[in-house]
Amino acid sequence: MTKAVKQVGILGVGSYLPSKVLTNHDLEKMVDTTDEWIVQRTGIRTRHIAAPEQATSDLALIAARRALEDAGLTPNDIDLIIVATATPDYGVYPSTACLVQDRLWAQHAAAFDLSAGCTGFVYGVSVASQMIASGLYKKALVIGAETLSRILNWEDRNTCVLFGDGAGAAVLGEVEEGYGILGLDLGSDGAGGIHLYQPAGGSRRPASHETVDNKEHTVHMNGNEVFKFAVKVMGKTAKKSLEQAGLSNEDIDMLVPHQANIRIIQSAAKHFKMPMDKVWVNIDKYSNTSAACIPIALAEMQDQHAMKKGDNLLLVAFGAGLTWGSIVLKWAK
Repeated sequence: MTKAVKQVGILGVGSYLPSKVLTNHDLEKMVDTTDEWIVQRTGIRTRHIAAPEQATSDLALIAARRALEDAGLTPNDIDLIIVATATPDYGVYPSTACLVQDRLWAQHAAAFDLSAGCTGFVYGVSVASQMIASGLYKKALVIGAETLSRILNWEDRNTCVLFGDGAGAAVLGEVEEGYGILGLDLGSDGAGGIHLYQPAGGSRRPASHETVDNKEHTVHMNGNEVFKFAVKVMGKTAKKSLEQAGLSNEDIDMLVPHQANIRIIQSAAKHFKMPMDKVWVNIDKYSNTSAACIPIALAEMQDQHAMKKGDNLLLVAFGAGLTWGSIVLKWAK
């Protein structure tokens, strides 16, 4: 007997930003840069930095608890946890998701990490939603969490000014017909992986004195290539999700893009013919928090009453891999 496919949406959201704030003026004292240079090229003014004793799971745990509270659920209601991250607590295992499962005391939950760079949360929501829609699970917790400050070269002004730490979480479950995820699209182009990567620390280049001395365990990025890639794929993936949902640009109430660069966001808004007041932007406060960007934005939007039940949201992300993804979501809360 074939099970009916369930309609899946977001039941609750939560976020956490570490208390330490690093400003552009602080960075002026650390590296050859200026506040004006950073703002003009990226739109970033400040970013949050995890405390020395905080790991990715610590940030994820707080965001998860807040999302559960918002959803009116307990950890025992969750039967799947996915943590999207490029900066897990441990290089190999255990997964950060298992650490969160333990500390959350989500006794009935399966748990695993997902690596798709800055697109990780969109990938995670897509995977979890299909598992719920099929009837395999009922409630899932998808977390985007990063401590990117731990893998930055603080002498490289082209990368260290771009990233920050933070976590965002969403509880997924069945919603009423016509709400929730209406369309989604995922994609990748591994040929471009070399443009945004961490050269050492894996099986290709295991850790050694040489790799550490050469700072090969930090983020390496070809900014121009990533910029061109992002501008191209954001429109492409959004079009596919909108077509699947049977909607057009005009039907979208809010565009929620990955927060990598204000010029990329503005380019996307222009492509979608959307005024900037229908585009959620917080890159100035938080910088690029990778997989945490979009869930942090959703939590912030809810806190500021920037969306209501029935609003159509377009989530669009791109990241290392290279990867991209988009989701059209009718807000069910």
